[in-house]
Amino acid sequence: MTHTNTHGGDVDAIVIGAGFGGLYQVKKLRDDLGLKVQAYDDAPGVGGTWHWNRYPGALSDTPSHVYRYAFDKELLQESTWETTYLTQPEILTYLNRFADKYDLRRSFQFDTRVTAAHFDEATNLWTVTTNKGDTVKAKYIVCGLGLLSAINTPDIKGIGNFKGELIHTGQWPEGVDLKGKRIGVIGTGSTGQQVITATAPLAEHLTVFQRTPQYNVPVGNRPQSPEEITEIKKNYDAIWDQVFSSGVAFGFEESTIPAMSVSEEERDRIFQEAWDEGGGFRFMFATFCDIATDEAANKAAQKFITTKIKQIVKDPKTAELLTPTDLYAKRPLCGHNYFEVYNRDNVSLINVKRNPIEEITETGIRLADGTECELDILILATGFDAVEGNYMKIDFRGRGGVTLADRWKDGPDGYLGVSETGFPNFFMILGPNGPFTNLPPSIETQVEWISDAIKYIEDNDIAAFDPKPSAEEEWLETCRTIAGMTLFPKAESWIFGANVPGKKNAVRFYLGGLVNYRAVLKEVADSGYASFEQTPMPVAAE
Repeated sequence: MTHTNTHGGDVDAIVIGAGFGGLYQVKKLRDDLGLKVQAYDDAPGVGGTWHWNRYPGALSDTPSHVYRYAFDKELLQESTWETTYLTQPEILTYLNRFADKYDLRRSFQFDTRVTAAHFDEATNLWTVTTNKGDTVKAKYIVCGLGLLSAINTPDIKGIGNFKGELIHTGQWPEGVDLKGKRIGVIGTGSTGQQVITATAPLAEHLTVFQRTPQYNVPVGNRPQSPEEITEIKKNYDAIWDQVFSSGVAFGFEESTIPAMSVSEEERDRIFQEAWDEGGGFRFMFATFCDIATDEAANKAAQKFITTKIKQIVKDPKTAELLTPTDLYAKRPLCGHNYFEVYNRDNVSLINVKRNPIEEITETGIRLADGTECELDILILATGFDAVEGNYMKIDFRGRGGVTLADRWKDGPDGYLGVSETGFPNFFMILGPNGPFTNLPPSIETQVEWISDAIKYIEDNDIAAFDPKPSAEEEWLETCRTIAGMTLFPKAESWIFGANVPGKKNAVRFYLGGLVNYRAVLKEVADSGYASFEQTPMPVAAE
């Protein structure tokens, strides 16, 4: 399919990002719609967040067979994997293979960061500027900037003074040798836990600086036999049907049973089964239907996990430090023998709420009580400025020169997680207020919807297309209402921006599940995109 009209721009569309979202979006716009596409990524190659997060132990917590694209039947049949969960190198290999199959690299300029994108109301074109000095005009922008990719570096006194190796997990350099080193890890979220369990056996001594203890269940990563993989491949149609018609899209049947409707013995049996099977989302959503919504059910899950911590961790003081006391209502974590790590002689745990980090010195960390922790390597597993973080690093300006940073200063808006009022022909993959799920199925859903919307704009000679303010406000209200029916807003979590000092606490996700989200998207498209302002192309004078 060839296409010659670039709407007066240099290209039709600019795609930012070379992860799951950006790669598929380039394929759809270039190969399926025949548009002229220029894509950028600041990494030297494809992979998105999986390019940068090369830290030891990096693993997806989604089962291997559903952490991939569903649309390509052939690639599903040809691909294979080693274990029930994919490691970072396997995901990177898979994305490189996808890029090769569709010859996607030729549309990308790598090692290039988009710094600004300004909308011109006279031409209905975006002017995009990069750090390499490129200036490119295009009708459409699609952002695949990543939900968890803008790194969050903590503001700790003396952080620039450390003479050893200072590493953020989100920018892990090549060739780090951890063997026999004195290592400190700040942060015990998902990444921190993966790094801690992978580092403990290598370090001379590992010191973990924990702010908040976390609920954690086993990931249950085990080798998957060729027979099991063959069976999965035979059933892929049914598997994907189930994924796309479920809530969290992790490939398991979500429970419909309230926790308090069964006896305590039955509850513990069901929890134990999920514990043995492994998986954080499975433990929260496949056991009972109301752990995320009912305090009594939530307490039952808390009690089960905290009892396990006391059983696993031999030192009672350490067990107490590792035991959470808040709600079990953050993104559910899972790891490989996380609590067992603290039984090792070469691992110590410091609670930085009780004994805060005073400053980082040339040789390590000084705590408030004067204790000096000498370190060779300090690892910051301090997570991400999630959801809108990367958007704030680019000077996006829509109608009337309004900046996106200004629009989002009280927390991000975002209609359906894919668009923004006042920013015409501007689309986001995993933008604010999209679904809280296994990400590839949500990415695929959004890329296909965005591509259909762009085809509609092209077919109907529309100059500018952005959500009506009333539609966006209604969607935000829906997201807030659904979040308010869960326990999630009651926990301090990156889901609401709590991990970044000064970041507004706001709803950033649609917690209604993928199946309902897909139904909303379909309804919007079926209505002829009635919730969008559609400015027709000016008619050329005779």
